[in-house]
Amino acid sequence: MTYVRVDKKWQYVCVFVDLFNREIIGQSTGPNKDAALVYRAFSSIKKDLRKIRYFHTDQGNEFKNKLIDEALETFDIKRSLSMKGCPYDNAVAEATFKIIKTEFIKERHFTSLEELSRELYDYVNWFNYI
Repeated sequence: MTYVRVDKKWQYVCVFVDLFNREIIGQSTGPNKDAALVYRAFSSIKKDLRKIRYFHTDQGNEFKNKLIDEALETFDIKRSLSMKGCPYDNAVAEATFKIIKTEFIKERHFTSLEELSRELYDYVNWFNYI
């Protein structure tokens, strides 16, 4: 998860990365860094969720809550959390966000959350298939 300046306010971007091929398989944007943002990204995944075995994240509260727990239980997905204070456990996600910030966010001005969402969708398609 990362934040983006949108018309003088901070908005958040959440993406899910498939560790097999580093493809971005889910994404969402929103005004709050919360479980709803994570759930929307989870809901955007087009792949068969029953084939996902692990959900690895950092220790953020937006990932450790009832809403996400229920979604993971529904599809029998096991949770994997980074060790506290160890960003290297989540290196693929951190590297993906660095790429997103460099290629997509840097020096861009978004005027609305809708514009950010639309542009992120296009960027993810480009990122995955180009």
